[in-house]
Amino acid sequence: MMSVVAIEQISRVDASAGVFMDVQNTLVNNAFVNFASDHLKEKYLPQLATEKVGAYCLSEAGSGSDAFGLKTSAKEDGDHFVLNGSKLWITNANEADIFLVFANINPEEGYRGITAFVVERDMEGFSVSKKENKLGIRASSTCEILLDEVRVPKENVLGEVGKGYKVAMETLNEGRIGIGAQMIGIAQGAFDA
Repeated sequence: MMSVVAIEQISRVDASAGVFMDVQNTLVNNAFVNFASDHLKEKYLPQLATEKVGAYCLSEAGSGSDAFGLKTSAKEDGDHFVLNGSKLWITNANEADIFLVFANINPEEGYRGITAFVVERDMEGFSVSKKENKLGIRASSTCEILLDEVRVPKENVLGEVGKGYKVAMETLNEGRIGIGAQMIGIAQGAFDA
């Protein structure tokens, strides 16, 4: 709740900083708090609370209103999953070190195959591509990310295999509260000016 108040107040003067804070706190950090194993919490939450930025990677080209018609795939390979695909419109991508990436391990199962993975920027085959040229909130980066044979340890599954839909929906629901706070802050800032 405190992060939502902070998002509102910061957004009164800087909408870019507000959206940055919203993604970091209501999407990324909440996903770890609510779904991560103790090992992932111990490894990543201290970093996300101090020096590292996170990004939430769900959207893809061509998915339209079906955000869960994911083309990004994850194939099991020993003690890893191998991720291939791309994600669009990823807020904080230029600054982030830790990415929550949603991929489908079993496309035939539809949304029941979606799994959430913790991917680090320096994993081989991971890259941040072009930055979008936006009309507003320009100080906040929005980029495409590319996954080319990215090997992610199985221990980096956030939640359970095949339960990424639940992670995404519950996290997005919390994120909407932050976006609402951002809009209130922007409106209050305009009113105050």
